[in-house]
Amino acid sequence: MEFVILTGLSGAGKTRAMHAMEDIGFYCVDNLPPALIPVFYDLCEKSEGLQKRIAVVTDTRGGELFKSFFSALETLKAQNKTYKILFMDARDQVLVNRFQETRRKHPLGEAMQGSLEQAVRLEREMLRPVKEISDYVIDTSSVPVAQLKSHISDIFLQNNNDSIAVHCISFGFKNGLPLAADLVFDVRCLPNPFYVPELRPLTGLDAPVRDYVMRCPETEGFKQRFTDMIDFMLPLYVKEGKSQLVIAVGCTGGHHRSVALAQYMHDHLAEKGVRVGVTHRDMLK
Repeated sequence: MEFVILTGLSGAGKTRAMHAMEDIGFYCVDNLPPALIPVFYDLCEKSEGLQKRIAVVTDTRGGELFKSFFSALETLKAQNKTYKILFMDARDQVLVNRFQETRRKHPLGEAMQGSLEQAVRLEREMLRPVKEISDYVIDTSSVPVAQLKSHISDIFLQNNNDSIAVHCISFGFKNGLPLAADLVFDVRCLPNPFYVPELRPLTGLDAPVRDYVMRCPETEGFKQRFTDMIDFMLPLYVKEGKSQLVIAVGCTGGHHRSVALAQYMHDHLAEKGVRVGVTHRDMLK
């Protein structure tokens, strides 16, 4: 099991980091008291239905409870449980500016009689021992959201394709566009199996229809351009920090051409190692 403890300074981007980890397949729990980390670790190990990439966020929001951080780590070590610590950091003035811009309350603000600068300095001193033992430290002082996600993907993913989930949808234009579509391809320009009597009752998942659609000269040209475009664009979306891409392929009714080509793109991306799913929305209508 891959178990990551995500911690760091307030305002340094732990929430954004947690969302980035969720996007690459981690099950995340926010604001977990350190004393409960060993208990939660055991629960995750014993749970058959829970995925085995876990991240827990713990920080000074827990107040006095955070003082049990090192004892929780000792418990994990005594039980031979492996873990990594990801520490989020930023310069003091950057943290102060972020709290001033968002007008959020610093967890240690009251202890410092409302002085934001002193609260930031106190928290840094409290977390210094944690930072020193952390496996990874990310300074977000000048890191945009997309770059932070890319950095986390570089750390925790062996294959960068895992950082984006693609979903292919076939549909019929007569039933309306899929609302979630990022890219829409209209294949009504290709030869239509509907006008071949023996193919009409079949779908694009059936071999006779698939072969009819895919072997047409017009489809060959479209397929090459379709593939080249998606292969070119996908790394760009990953670079920009996009976590999900919906590719919609439409024909008139959503039974034949769109089904065959949406399934083709699904199979092509799956072969390249991309996390991809497929839905044939109108195939059975």
